[in-house]
Amino acid sequence: MTKSHTREVEQAETGKKRRRRRSREETEADLLAAARTLLDRDGVLAGVNLREIAAEAGVNHGQIYQYFGTRQSLLRAAAADLVENQTEDRDDHWEQPFAERRLAMFRHRLGEPELVKLEALLALDRDDSFSPLPRLAQTLQALQRDQADGSLPDDADILAAHVMTAAAQMGYVIFREAYARDTGIPVDELDTRAARAFSLMLAGLATPSSQQTPQV
Repeated sequence: MTKSHTREVEQAETGKKRRRRRSREETEADLLAAARTLLDRDGVLAGVNLREIAAEAGVNHGQIYQYFGTRQSLLRAAAADLVENQTEDRDDHWEQPFAERRLAMFRHRLGEPELVKLEALLALDRDDSFSPLPRLAQTLQALQRDQADGSLPDDADILAAHVMTAAAQMGYVIFREAYARDTGIPVDELDTRAARAFSLMLAGLATPSSQQTPQV
C-alpha cells in the first residue's frame, strides 16, 4: 500500500482531512489575526484570552509562549503589524499642512478602530514598551516645518499640540459608539459633526496667541 493510499484510508476512517503543517511565519500571522479578531468581537474591557486566541488560530496554546513569550508581546506584535500595514499606503500625508494632515489622520483612525482598541488595551495593561506616539522624530520634523511655513505659529507648543490632537482622535474613536448611543445621533452623522469640530480645534491651534480671545 502506498503512502498516498494510506493517507486516504486514514482520512476516510476518521472523516477528517489532515491539516498541512504550517511554518512559523504562517503560525505567527494566524495568531496575530486571531488576536485582532477576538479584540474586535469582544471589546477592550473583555481582555484577550490566550487559549481563545490559540483556538481561533487553530494552534496549540503553548505556541503563543513559544513565539511571543507573553500576552502583551502578542498584542504589541498585533498592533505593530497593523501600523506597518497601514502606514505603507499613506506616507504621502507627511507633505500636507498641519491641519489637513491631522484631519486626514482623524479620518484614517475612524476607519481603523481595531488598531485604536489594541493600543488602548496595551496602555491599560501598563505595557512600558508600548509607544503611543510612533514615528515621533518624523512627526516633530513635520511640525517644525509647519512652523517654518506658517501653518503653525512660532509660539505654538508643537509637542503638546501633537499629544492633544492624537488623544482627541483616539478618545473619540474609542467612545464614538457610546457617544452616539447616549446622544441619539447616528454614528455616521456624529462622525461628520465630530470631524467638523476637530477642524475648528485645529484652526485654533494654528492661530497665533496674540490673535486669540483672552481667557476670562
